[in-house]
Amino acid sequence: MSLNSAMLTGVSSLVANSAALAAISDDISNVNTVGYKQNDTQFEDLVAAQSSLGSYNSGGVEANVTQMISQQGQTQASTTATNMAINGQGFFVVSTTDAGLTSTSGPLFTRAGAFSVNADGYLVNTAGQFLQGWAANANGQIETNPTSLSALSTINVDNIPAAPDPTTTATLSANLNADLYPAGTASAAVTGGTYSAASATTSMAAYDQSGGSTGTAPDYSTDLTVYDSQGGAHTVQLDFLKSTSANTWNVEVNAVPDTAINTTTAPLGQLAAGTVTFSSTGALSSMTLTPTGGAAVTSATGQISIPIPFSAASGLGTQTVALTLGGANGGLTQYASASTTTSNTVNGGPASPVAGISVTTQGFVQATFENGTTENVAQVALATFTDANGLAAAGGNAYTETDASGNYTLAAPTTGSAGEVQGSQLESSTVDLSTEFTNLITTQNAYSAASKIITTADQMYQTLNQVIQP
Repeated sequence: MSLNSAMLTGVSSLVANSAALAAISDDISNVNTVGYKQNDTQFEDLVAAQSSLGSYNSGGVEANVTQMISQQGQTQASTTATNMAINGQGFFVVSTTDAGLTSTSGPLFTRAGAFSVNADGYLVNTAGQFLQGWAANANGQIETNPTSLSALSTINVDNIPAAPDPTTTATLSANLNADLYPAGTASAAVTGGTYSAASATTSMAAYDQSGGSTGTAPDYSTDLTVYDSQGGAHTVQLDFLKSTSANTWNVEVNAVPDTAINTTTAPLGQLAAGTVTFSSTGALSSMTLTPTGGAAVTSATGQISIPIPFSAASGLGTQTVALTLGGANGGLTQYASASTTTSNTVNGGPASPVAGISVTTQGFVQATFENGTTENVAQVALATFTDANGLAAAGGNAYTETDASGNYTLAAPTTGSAGEVQGSQLESSTVDLSTEFTNLITTQNAYSAASKIITTADQMYQTLNQVIQP
């Protein structure tokens, strides 16, 4: 029995070291595989029942191979913005089809974050697995639901509606000619008629909208283009008329045409009216404007907020624009030179195409548009397990849950132990080549030694057979 058990022990050693060699082969082959986890082979002795005194039965050895899935690899920079690495214990949730998670397509869990946008706009890794997350609603808001896989959907960054950017600030730099005479005075330099701020029939807004049949012609006019919340462009005109008060000009802010705004009081189209006052050196010293339907506001800095009540037919709400006419760099001046606009700047703009896709540490997949605005498309979902090493390999560097791993728990990135998502990064393989080559030599020697056990036992059998020969 002892001789036979010795041979069987040699066989078990060959099998165990063959398993170890297979695990080492996998490791070395996947040294450059993104998110790959190193195998750990532990040998366990097999104890056989012992017989009578003086006799010994060997038991053998068994190899237990465990993939160290919970071990995190180093991250490396990537030039692809949609590549992702997880700094924490979480796993990406993926499916095998773009239809999302079904009874036949998932869920699978992986650390392989080499995601890129395929021809249909889906985020897919090199194994063809589709990234899952919580999609943004029509208002760009994301509602996470960590308790349900059905709340997840396949992340798609194609056909994203281009987001318009409504105007909130406008800045004007212009000069008003100090050499002009006030309106209504006896001089050939007079441009307009008699101005009366209290009279609707003599306002510059009325002159603008009537084509000159009523109202007073401004001494100088300049336009600004503002954008509404739907990306539509609107003209806002600033009219200036010199006052009989020294260093003072009447100013009106008007919508052109008047039908663009929701106002029924004369003068139609007027958004605000008031005065601007300059110092003896020609610099703007103060501005007083009264928005239509509002109270007068005086500003020493030359900035006043003006509400634009768009017409009800447009479906737009009231939009407030902070108008700046003063400031250290330019602004409104009164010098003895021709009235002219130096510059005008407004923020916002119409809808524009997507310029790029990026990922934040909180897992937000964001689209950046050419007009500079950014919009959340979805948020990546992460899954955690009680024992990640208990997961079962499913191919493509992905895993499925088992009784040993425990059930998955969904979480948003940066929540609990899930960790944060690092965009433009990839997690390297955890394989250490120096360790693997050392294990390769050790396994080879162990396999050779096990073969010697078998050949030695065979020689002893041959010797035993010769004893009974005649």
